Order: sequence, then C-alpha cells, then structure tokens
Amino acid sequence: MSPDAPVLVVTNLDDPTTDLVIGELHGRGVPVVRFDSGDFPATLSVEATITHAGVTGSLSTPTRTANLAHVRSLYYRRPSGFCFPSLDEQTARFAVTQARYGLGGILASLPGCLYVNHPHRIGDAEFKPSGLAAAVDAGFRVPATLVTSDPDAARAFVKNAAGPVIYKPLSAPLYRIDGVSCTVQVQEVTADQIDETVAGTVHLFQHAVDKTVDARVTVMGTNVFAVRIDSDLLDWRTDYTRLTYSVVTPPPSVTEALNAYLAHFGLVFGAFDFAVDRQGQWWFLECNPSGQWAWLEPETGLPMVAAMADLLERKNG
Repeated sequence: MSPDAPVLVVTNLDDPTTDLVIGELHGRGVPVVRFDSGDFPATLSVEATITHAGVTGSLSTPTRTANLAHVRSLYYRRPSGFCFPSLDEQTARFAVTQARYGLGGILASLPGCLYVNHPHRIGDAEFKPSGLAAAVDAGFRVPATLVTSDPDAARAFVKNAAGPVIYKPLSAPLYRIDGVSCTVQVQEVTADQIDETVAGTVHLFQHAVDKTVDARVTVMGTNVFAVRIDSDLLDWRTDYTRLTYSVVTPPPSVTEALNAYLAHFGLVFGAFDFAVDRQGQWWFLECNPSGQWAWLEPETGLPMVAAMADLLERKNG
C-alpha cells in the first residue's frame, strides 16, 4: 500500500468520533480526505472513468483530491445525504437520484479499497428482522420476536409470553413534536395497550430478557472490545449519566458468533448490544453497523481509537 494512498471518510460535519480517528491518522502521517454527501455538488466534485482496468479518476473537496484508483480505505459513517435546495421538488428528486446512483455507485466500487463498512452492506444489516435472523444462524441466543401489523397477533404474543414483552421501533428516523426532536423509546407493553392502530404499519414486539447487566461489544477487524454496562434502565441509551462501565470478556461462543454474524453481512465493524441474564447467558439484541463507540475509551481505557486507525491504515495488510 502506497504511503500516499488516502483514507476516505464519509460523514457529516458534526461527528466527534470521526474527529478522533482522523486526528489519530493525521498523527501517523496517513492522508485523509473527509467529505459529506451533502457537500455535493457545491464543494464536492467527482470524475470517474470505468474501463477494463476498473475505476479511475478523482474526487475533490476544496482542500483535498483523492485518486480513486488508489484509495486505501473508506470509513463510511453518517453522511447527511444529498440535498438540492435551489431546485424545484421534482427536479431535486431527479438530481438526488442521479447523485445517489452516480457518486454513490462510484464510492461503492473503488478497486482494492477496504470498506469500514461498505455502504451496501450497511444497508443490508440495518434491517432489524434480517439482523435477528442472521443472529440466530450465527449461534446467538435471541429473544422470541414478533414483527407484525396484526393487532390480534400482537395481543396474543404478549398474552402468551412467560414474562414481560417490550416494543421496539424497527428504525429511528427523525421525529419532531412541536419542533423538538423525539425518540420512540424501547418500553414494556401490555396486551390491553395494543389497539387497532397497530394495523397502521409494522411493529416489533420482543420477549424481555430478565437481565442483570447489559454489554456493548465493538468489533473492529480482528479486535473485540467488550464493555459491561451497569444501570437500572430498561434501555441504557436513555440516560448515560446513570451508567457505569467495566471491561469484560465475552464467552467463547459469543465471540465465535460475532465473527459469523459479521461474515454473513460482509462487515468488518459492528457495535453489538447484549442483555446478560441472571444465569450469565448473553442474549443478542442488535448490531449497529455504524454504531457509536468512542465514548467508551475514556470510560474504560480500551485503545479503540488506535484500533480503528490501525484498521483504516491497513496496518496489518
């Protein structure tokens, strides 16, 4: 790998995790080209030729230019998406589609590039039912789950459960109430709370794990960082001030399943969430292929920023 080969970083402007990783790469002398898809076409341009030799050409920002034939790796984080505010709605919709399939298709086809993760593989892995099915195949313990738009099926699932049942959103798009961003939280649900509005869309109901602690396991290539999260919360993500952290070692069966799960989706990074029950068994909840992780380093001392930089630098290959 040429020392001049850049790391492409695709994310929005406000991404502290990426800032840390880029700082580490800069300290190592590894060139980085950072951009957001929302920068196109105002301050981001691309020209690419596709021949029998593959993809050649360049991608340019106001301060950097990347040779598309010699990209070291691409760190796909959280871009804001294409936007054409100066165009009318129909024309903007056309332009967004062209940009997505044009620039997006080029970025997904870089020769010899390590993707962390490939945007198409991220898209596949973000479907919760697909993730749960893959988790079963990989060997994880997975709580019984119902995905339905049928109120009667939902009520029956709750009534027949041996313990509490929780509701989870299948995805978390931006949702505003009176101009304030809100989140649909994971919460327990009873049969009498389920009404006919369930028929309006698809919902996910899941048997609750009788947990004692949670665990976040972050995989970066061959590195596995497992952190025990203690709290009294159903969903620890609702209040970080009530959490305490400690480094933990996952059971060997969990480590094996991590690798199988990532291989299924073609991922090299994943942020896995588990609930650990009173018998010490680890239950798979989800894997975020673009999950947050940097806040855990100062809490635990785990060298996670360096590990991500190693992966993107391709230090081991």
